[in-house]
Amino acid sequence: MKPSVGIRDVAQHAGVSNATVSNVLNRPDVVAPATRQRVLAAIEQLGFVRNESARQLRAGRSRVIAYVVLDAANPFFTDVARGVEDAAREAGLALFLCNSASDDGREREYLELLHEQRVEGILITPVDAESAQIAERGTPVVLVDREAADGSRCSVAVDDVLGGELAVTHLIESGHTRIAMVGGPLSIQQVRDRREGAMRALTNAGLPADALTFLETRSLQVAEGREAGERLVGLPASRRPTAAFCANDLLALGLLQSMTQQGLRVPDDLAVVGYDDIEFAAAAAVPLTSVRQPREQLGRTAAQLLLTENEPDHEHRHVKFQPELVVRASTAVKRRAATT
Repeated sequence: MKPSVGIRDVAQHAGVSNATVSNVLNRPDVVAPATRQRVLAAIEQLGFVRNESARQLRAGRSRVIAYVVLDAANPFFTDVARGVEDAAREAGLALFLCNSASDDGREREYLELLHEQRVEGILITPVDAESAQIAERGTPVVLVDREAADGSRCSVAVDDVLGGELAVTHLIESGHTRIAMVGGPLSIQQVRDRREGAMRALTNAGLPADALTFLETRSLQVAEGREAGERLVGLPASRRPTAAFCANDLLALGLLQSMTQQGLRVPDDLAVVGYDDIEFAAAAAVPLTSVRQPREQLGRTAAQLLLTENEPDHEHRHVKFQPELVVRASTAVKRRAATT
């Protein structure tokens, strides 16, 4: 195996001292231009790579932030991570991505590892926002797509209660009075908030609570949407919903697939609204009406808050974005029965 090249090798090759090489790497402005160019040429020729881990160990901090993602299979979080990465690169930081897969044990393991690695800060969409395992322990932590109820840390989220209200209000205004909500598990705060918004829409429209049929799922994945579609079609015709609000787009896409497999038409037999407005929503076989979240802006803002954590006058902030309903072909106006 080829031995690694060190600062001493570069210094000998360039005919300078070890201190001069160190200055070129860390304080290049104090080195004469001609000398600096000679050292840089030696670095290039020898293939020298700075031992960043040793430098960070001496400094007691790293140039890395981490984002612990709730579900890496969901494109929503990929888009959020892209916003985090953009802000990190602009600040000269690297980004580690960790997938908890909605498993609090796995989340705990990642947090322990990140604290041990002395990362600059941690962004996390937690399994449980109030869990003691996300205590800072000296490492700044910012919640993403979650709100810190006690204000003990910065957080960035979207008004999911409003999002649920927008979705179901749209369905009611389209003439639907029997509506399903597909989502779960209810241990996920966003699902609870979106359900609360759906119930608020019913109240505002003067509809009874049982106008909403809640079909709880075990996760927010496409397969669960397909399974929910089978349950929905199996309901008695007298109370079968004519519209469905899904807690995210993956569920909605699975529901669309299920309707097609069972020979039903969207939106004629069932109108469908999703949530997140991921790229696949507009590209679905029946373009999906969805509640849009500013995904990349969510990530960028969270990273920017994290970067202010070590400022002397830092105060924790909670930033809440407003969702937006994007109407497409999966919903259509359903004419109300004429009164006589």
